[in-house]
Amino acid sequence: MFHSVRIVPLCVAVLLAGVSFGCGGKEESGKSASQVAVKVNKEEISVHQVNDLLSRSGRIPQDQIKNAMAAAVERLINQELLVQQAKDGKLDRDPRVLQMIEFSRREILARAYGERLVSTTPRPTDAQISAFYDANPAMFAKRRIYSLQEINITASPEQFEEIRVRLQSGGSLQQIMDWLKSKNIQFVVNAAVKPAEQLHSEVLKNLANMNPGQAFATRTPTGAVLVSVAGVREEPVDRAKAKPAIENHLLSQAKNERMQQEIKRLRESAAIEYVGDFVPPPADAAAVPAQEQQAAPDEKPKSKEDAFRSAIEQGAANLRR
Repeated sequence: MFHSVRIVPLCVAVLLAGVSFGCGGKEESGKSASQVAVKVNKEEISVHQVNDLLSRSGRIPQDQIKNAMAAAVERLINQELLVQQAKDGKLDRDPRVLQMIEFSRREILARAYGERLVSTTPRPTDAQISAFYDANPAMFAKRRIYSLQEINITASPEQFEEIRVRLQSGGSLQQIMDWLKSKNIQFVVNAAVKPAEQLHSEVLKNLANMNPGQAFATRTPTGAVLVSVAGVREEPVDRAKAKPAIENHLLSQAKNERMQQEIKRLRESAAIEYVGDFVPPPADAAAVPAQEQQAAPDEKPKSKEDAFRSAIEQGAANLRR
């Protein structure tokens, strides 16, 4: 990993202005540094604009600072030329452009408030980091790298039952693909190698105790997906190595929760009135079917999607044997 530094705006300003003193040093010429980096026709691009653009680039290697500054200046020159042409064409008065500018202004203000709000969020403690590590062995202590093969099936609701029955009959992935072709059911096969942390929690839960050759299936909004494990290798991450990633994750999570709480507070204290077609529909108050009303108090009736998910997973279980 190379060593890099964040560009300090004052240092960049001094370099761009061509002043012969270093950051934090004393001015030798007795004149204040120019705040203009370049002139484009009658307009000026300031050192502050260059600094702002560079600050958005994150960390830049020390030996690339001058090149980065030169590239930033050229980019701002190109932008200024286009802005001048837009103004000459009265685009700054165009209603659509004004609407876009207003939208951007609102976004910037909302983001600025959010960033200030979460800026004081405390970092997670060592105890919290350790607890997260212990609670997620599949991502750390028992971390695995999976070689997966997926069959993403696109099917109509009428084909769901047929697919469920076919999966229950078992067979290899190739046999299932041949059957899908014979039925003109569209599907796409994808292969990928993914570590545990890149997988959705539900997928990871299914894969946790699976070995090569085993598979599971689940319903999707457009059909179903069958996931087969082609290979697995153990690659654990110790507590010390995992700490920075866990800390960043927990901090990000805490900031998001704080933001959601603030939005909830603001909505509860605000007077929000929906008008006309924008009035949201009332909460679902549809009558519960008679057979569901008769369900035992401690028994939840399954939705059609839950029933299908259960059936298709049972069918895929035959591939595990």
